[in-house]
Amino acid sequence: MSRPLRLILSVALTLAFLLVTAPAQAAALITVLRYDPSRAAEFVATVNQAAQVWNSSVTNVRLVQGTPAHFVVLADNGWPRALPTSLGRGTVWMGRQAVNQGYNPLRIATHEIGHILGLPDRRTGRCTDLMSGSSAPVSCTNANPSAAERAEVNGNFAGGAAQVEFGKLHVDR
Repeated sequence: MSRPLRLILSVALTLAFLLVTAPAQAAALITVLRYDPSRAAEFVATVNQAAQVWNSSVTNVRLVQGTPAHFVVLADNGWPRALPTSLGRGTVWMGRQAVNQGYNPLRIATHEIGHILGLPDRRTGRCTDLMSGSSAPVSCTNANPSAAERAEVNGNFAGGAAQVEFGKLHVDR
């Protein structure tokens, strides 16, 4: 076989190899986090929906229901809150107090999971900012993270430094 033909064949085989392995390498970069909503009482379906909101919003982290869990979701009569212990790990409380005051349960669940994903509270007052939490009007039902919030979570799970304070109880009140 001539040298130019060997070179072309080598390049073609290398490209074919890269095309076949690139999706597998990209899939390996996705962090899978298991969550347990079994003690979230009437909020189980809402928590599952919030996980799907995050799954459709970010590219390198996937939330799946299962145990052992990286984070658990509980229901109680207090104010919603989260205790992230490290990136992707911790506890979320779906507090009935905010729901009873008219706050949207899906927005609450998505917001509190945002803390587990490394996002801090940002009291901007804007409904378009998920992490503005209760500083947005009670009438706000937006449960989708903004482009900046999505990018921040993707960055957190790509090795960036999360802005949330770990080991601190985050009560959005």
